[in-house]
Amino acid sequence: MTSITEIALNNGVRIPQLGLGVWQVPPDLTQRVVEDALEVGYRHVDTAQMYGNEAGVGAAVAASGLPREEVFITSKLNNNRHEPAKARAEFDRTLERLQSDYVDLFLMHWPLQLDDYVTAWHVMEEFYESGRARAIGVSNFHAHHLDRLAAESSVVPAANQVEVSPYLTQDPLRAYNREHGIVTESWSPLGSGTVLGDPTLGRVAAAYGVSPAQAAIRWHLQRGDVVIPKSTHRERQVENLDVFSFALSDEDMAALSGLNKDRRTGPDPDEFNWVPEG
Repeated sequence: MTSITEIALNNGVRIPQLGLGVWQVPPDLTQRVVEDALEVGYRHVDTAQMYGNEAGVGAAVAASGLPREEVFITSKLNNNRHEPAKARAEFDRTLERLQSDYVDLFLMHWPLQLDDYVTAWHVMEEFYESGRARAIGVSNFHAHHLDRLAAESSVVPAANQVEVSPYLTQDPLRAYNREHGIVTESWSPLGSGTVLGDPTLGRVAAAYGVSPAQAAIRWHLQRGDVVIPKSTHRERQVENLDVFSFALSDEDMAALSGLNKDRRTGPDPDEFNWVPEG
């Protein structure tokens, strides 16, 4: 089995640097997809209340026969559950769906400009202090959101999961995270597939005898970020995991970083206020 590198969060909890994302994986397929991933060697699964597939993740981990402590599970607070009572009740349901008495990392999914995200963060601090979340963090936070949390709360987020790809390198935000002891996690690490046809990425990949996706994932890992590519296909999961037998040169790392276009495939957190019904 591939040996996946781990990095330490700011409270000492270790997180596998490569995981499987299950965003947009249909609930009725999630158990099979995650079972495949665990069989081929993944030990980190990233889900969310908003995705509606936490139960499939929990069922897959239970069916795998692996000890719970060998699988790192991340989930996220839904945008319509920021009010304290709702946040507490939905967190209980998250643990029920995951068939676990704890989650390894629990993130606030979006700051929401119309919402008091600091109040929601204080509730998440309760989950952390109780041990039911081994670590807590945020997703889609800009530096100014993090500044406010620092001024009005006591627990520094362990991670900030944001969109990062060779077309959106996010270097200023990553530098902020690093300075404050916050691990950067990359979602949409291939730019929703937009980077895969890039000639520079293709040239770098060919030089190492790997696919463009493998070269891009390796770029994320060597930058020190956690990366969570998504695939529902077992063979692609295997390919995405096979990125620990080679290392990109400094020149090739710089070439891929030089592809930055500040191009998002998802919304800007400063403009995103979507709250699901229910």
